[in-house]
Amino acid sequence: MSLKVGNIDVSHTDITPPEAPDSFYNGFKPSTQTLPRGHKRLERSRQFSVDTIYDRDIEILMRDGVILRADVFRPADSKEKVPAILAWSPYGKSGTGSARLEMIPAHIGIPFDWLSDYEKFEAPDPADWTARGYAVVNIDARGSWDSQGDLRWFGTPEGKDGYDAVEYIAKLPWCNGSLCMAGNSWLGVGQWFTAAERPPSLKCIAPFEGASDMYREMLCRGGIPFTSFLDWVAGTLRGRQQQEDLAGMLAKYPLMNEYWADKRARADKINIPTYVVASYSTCLHTVGTLRAFVDIPHEKKWLRIHDTQEWYDLYQPKTNDELQRFFDFYTKGIQNGWEVVTPRVRVSLLGYNEPNIINHIVSDWPVPETIQKILYLGPNNQLTSNPVWSTATLAYQSDIPAMQEDADPEEIHFKHTFSSRTYLLGAAKAILFVSCADFHDMDVFVQLRKTDRSGKILSSYNVPLSDLRKMGMEEEKIPKVNPMIYLGPTGQLRASHRALDAQLSTVHWPVHAHDKEEFITPGEIIKLEIGMWPSGMIFSKGESIVLKVSGHWMTLSEYPWLRGEHKPRNKGKHVVHFGGEYESRVVLPLLEIGTPQETRSII
Repeated sequence: MSLKVGNIDVSHTDITPPEAPDSFYNGFKPSTQTLPRGHKRLERSRQFSVDTIYDRDIEILMRDGVILRADVFRPADSKEKVPAILAWSPYGKSGTGSARLEMIPAHIGIPFDWLSDYEKFEAPDPADWTARGYAVVNIDARGSWDSQGDLRWFGTPEGKDGYDAVEYIAKLPWCNGSLCMAGNSWLGVGQWFTAAERPPSLKCIAPFEGASDMYREMLCRGGIPFTSFLDWVAGTLRGRQQQEDLAGMLAKYPLMNEYWADKRARADKINIPTYVVASYSTCLHTVGTLRAFVDIPHEKKWLRIHDTQEWYDLYQPKTNDELQRFFDFYTKGIQNGWEVVTPRVRVSLLGYNEPNIINHIVSDWPVPETIQKILYLGPNNQLTSNPVWSTATLAYQSDIPAMQEDADPEEIHFKHTFSSRTYLLGAAKAILFVSCADFHDMDVFVQLRKTDRSGKILSSYNVPLSDLRKMGMEEEKIPKVNPMIYLGPTGQLRASHRALDAQLSTVHWPVHAHDKEEFITPGEIIKLEIGMWPSGMIFSKGESIVLKVSGHWMTLSEYPWLRGEHKPRNKGKHVVHFGGEYESRVVLPLLEIGTPQETRSII
């Protein structure tokens, strides 16, 4: 069946069948069995602590007659009907799929016996949640695995599928009519689109890190196409028909149109309680998660920004104890004080060379208590508090190969040393005057880094070293990949996409329109406003913040096999102009806080 978004026909491409190698496919077997208390799928696995009914490959009917398939795990001895947690994605259900925590060294610090191996990738574990009195519904989204149709990548069509799934499950005989949703990444993105459709039986959602604007945050950040990661994801998907061709659509429609606009989630339509979780470490979800939180129009929303990697946080007992309190309140009516005792916004700040601050309570996001500190690019590679009157330039070669392994060549630095303890919290932005004599366009990348008092540039681990050591990994063996190591917030912008969207931009975050190309004249000096993704960083007296500018991506690659895949469109030298009439500068959201409530060392 063809798919149209507005007046645009959506292109499709092939998808690998489930029977392919490395799929961990265990066949199509509609059936029901009871997993007894103490059951373990593998010798390494977590055991079930309650008798659990396992309904496999059940039908879920969509409004157009398409049948999706799901696995259901539900407590066998419950005397009452139970609410359901819906885990939505195309990655496979109940231990199937090639996307799994084993992709990351040391299992991202999660002991193997914490998980049952029935969990859907990035989803709540049935062995944990049936014991908490919930059913877990692991659904294969349209077109994936044995679900019918062509696979869709986000947007309103997938949200409507989510609506239909929620309402179908709510009517099953074991369900109390109340559903919630949870999970990371695609499972988070799907929640934005499903909740915006307002299915009546969806009582609350818990998007634990999910992008909310596919064009601006994943495929074409800053107007710079980058499809390697999405191409890799597409190659891991399995199905029996075809999948939506995001990369092909970007090649055909490189500018913003109604197709791409439909892939920006309408969080302003979400009318149910929402517990949002974010981190700084992802190169996919931070800004979209926080943008959606801001856009939700009601007050029954909560935000927690943690200090680790998303999968590590998802499976912490403390995380799930709090998530249960949220779900219990809205799906079971348990009066546990959730709305009274839960702080509306909690944030973390990364210490790098000192313990992190976690769960610091602030009044809102963006944090009203921050001040916008302007630092100007100045002579001797310094960032200064006052404008510089004499003009100067620094240049870098923009088209050298870069492998995203930190400190690639041709990166210029500007530094500011703090005279007192300082906290960066929120989205910084760089306003740069730049030129290129060799080409009619530029891809410009920026990053903020922390140095210690000796000037050494630091990195932050996304998983506590103590937990990595328990999994057999010592510090010197930790690979330089983004899930394991965070460097600092980044931003990027293609010069021809520099026009801002006046309606979507805010004082805290510049949003670019991407609806036209404005090429530059070689040698022309232009102004670029580049937002850097939100972060939280601790600086002690004598430590420095460094602004880096280059012609290449400076975030570590997500996986080793993606190193060097980002190839900017640059040619020749880029020149950064500062001083005098060219007030190139960085705007930092800085915060002064008292004694933190909680700290954690990940060193």
